[in-house]
Amino acid sequence: MFDTVLVANRGEIAVRVIRTLRELGIRSVAVFSDADAEAPHVRAADTAVRIGPAPAGESYLRIDRILEAAARTGAQAVHPGYGFLAENASFAQACADAGLVFLGPPAPAIDLMGDKIRAKETVRAAGVPVVPGSSGSGLTDAELAAAAREIGVPVLLKPSAGGGGKGMRLVREESALAEEIAAARREARASFGDDTLLVERWIDRPRHIEIQVLADTHGNVLHLGERECSLQRRHQKIVEEAPSVLLDEETRAAMGEAAVQAARSCGYVGAGTVEFIVPGGDPSSYYFMEMNTRLQVEHPVTELVTGLDLVEWQLRVAAGEPLPFTQEDVTLTGHAVEARICAEDPSRGFLPSGGRVLALREPCGPGVRTDSGLGEGSEVGSLYDPMLAKVIAHGPDRATALRRLRAALADTVVLGVPTNAGFLRRLLAHPDVVSGEMDTGLVEREAGSLVPDGVPSEVYEAAAAVRLAELAPGPAEGGWTDPFAVPSGWRTGGPEAYRPVGFPLQVPGLDPVTHTVRAGAAHHEVGPDTVSVTLDGVRHTFHRAGDWLGREGDAWQVRDHDPVAASLTGAAHAGADSLTAPMPGTVTVVKAAVGDRVEAGQSLLVVEAMKMEHVISAPHAGTVAELDVTPGTAVAMDQVLAVITPDGNPDEDAEEAR
Repeated sequence: MFDTVLVANRGEIAVRVIRTLRELGIRSVAVFSDADAEAPHVRAADTAVRIGPAPAGESYLRIDRILEAAARTGAQAVHPGYGFLAENASFAQACADAGLVFLGPPAPAIDLMGDKIRAKETVRAAGVPVVPGSSGSGLTDAELAAAAREIGVPVLLKPSAGGGGKGMRLVREESALAEEIAAARREARASFGDDTLLVERWIDRPRHIEIQVLADTHGNVLHLGERECSLQRRHQKIVEEAPSVLLDEETRAAMGEAAVQAARSCGYVGAGTVEFIVPGGDPSSYYFMEMNTRLQVEHPVTELVTGLDLVEWQLRVAAGEPLPFTQEDVTLTGHAVEARICAEDPSRGFLPSGGRVLALREPCGPGVRTDSGLGEGSEVGSLYDPMLAKVIAHGPDRATALRRLRAALADTVVLGVPTNAGFLRRLLAHPDVVSGEMDTGLVEREAGSLVPDGVPSEVYEAAAAVRLAELAPGPAEGGWTDPFAVPSGWRTGGPEAYRPVGFPLQVPGLDPVTHTVRAGAAHHEVGPDTVSVTLDGVRHTFHRAGDWLGREGDAWQVRDHDPVAASLTGAAHAGADSLTAPMPGTVTVVKAAVGDRVEAGQSLLVVEAMKMEHVISAPHAGTVAELDVTPGTAVAMDQVLAVITPDGNPDEDAEEAR
């Protein structure tokens, strides 16, 4: 076994790997960019090495700097986590050339399965069924469009070198093929450095089921059961569970054997995942999609139902140990469900968010596990993946696991950064999720009903109560407080004489409100970390930090609204003619210039954050009057990017008349 292992990643996966290293008595080495100098994974490791500035391309993706860090610290092996260089064959080979053990499969296996086109051809030859689609690599845009027309829309565009749903585009209209192919190439190039695409038939209402495999260097390959990953947004998994309610024992065994054959076909070693698309109405008809040649984000659910630590077995297999158990020894006990906590704002269309974590409470308790890369004071920016943590619940059956996970999400507090925790809690209570009648489109169809409409009145009441308490004077000399100085407006005559106090408040993205409170009409209890208010006989308790309030996984930032200051900074309504940044990020594409004539809905800009693109379109037909950004410009949320003067603008008409 190794003495020292370097973890070439960040966030929750780095913390999770370091935990197993510590349990095995292995010294851990973390690497970090300037943005992560105080990150939890740096504090958790035995030692840490700076590898560059904040951008991933200058730090976490620099193979030379990671190898140098390994040499400086005496590491014998490298764990790549997931993302970044985890499925980079050149990195695996560079580790081997440097005398380091790469805690993953051999470079040729990564190279083969990392190319989705070659991977499909390889597993098809091994007898594994594959999704109908384009054949051959390096297809031009025209060839891809022709293949899509031959297959028949709807089709799915996929980066050959990709994973995690990045760059995937569902195309339902032939007229949209050209634009969607261009966008998929752009995102694939930005995420993976390779814009090769393939096209596959889209299966309506599919289930996404994957099989965990484990292979040693002695020729033993087995599977550890399946995971259901059908709850997705934008082709990104957000909830996973093991086992799947869809499969019976016969189908589970058949899919497991297909996964084993896929792993054997590429000479796989270590922990990996074979992903299948399964028609919900016919589970026996399953198709190979791809193989992930690394540890998966959702691996904890497999660990909880099998009792195996997959990171430990990655280490043992890489150290040359044979697997001491057979396929018959693998049993699945109970049920486990995982939810991914991401920095995104459901109330703003799930756009990436950011900020500083002001308060943090992560759930624990019977059957609950939290894998997290967060800490109070952590800065969440737009440079890295938006996933912050994972909450996993295990129980003797699926219903218990779901209840425990919903309760754990309700107990999750992240203030300072908008997250999807409350949305996930509501999703897990959806009747189709509870019954197991899921497909990969369920979340997109139901998202609107799972996002609260507006801000509950008790949120404004709590925010106003905090401000009311902050206005109260401290006790004078001798501990006495002048009751006439208290902002509640106390007067002789009893509580009914208390005058109302109004506070102008605003939740970002919504219109400002003036909320009035009466100290004698509502019960307020304001503490340093919580505030409770009682309205209509119902008591509501919030966690609080700064101008943030949170409860049951949801959080709101309630600011003091100053219309004069807002107008001076441009933070107020920018106007119907203005295009503003929907999220903090970087402008990657500019398709117009000042003076250009544009049509309503025309794509003008692309803003990227946390590996997600957002297209900014013209709000109406008109002329580009202002354009304040260029490709590479970093922008803040709600920053004005451009102004489109509408056709028939009265000011312009008057000027022309003069």
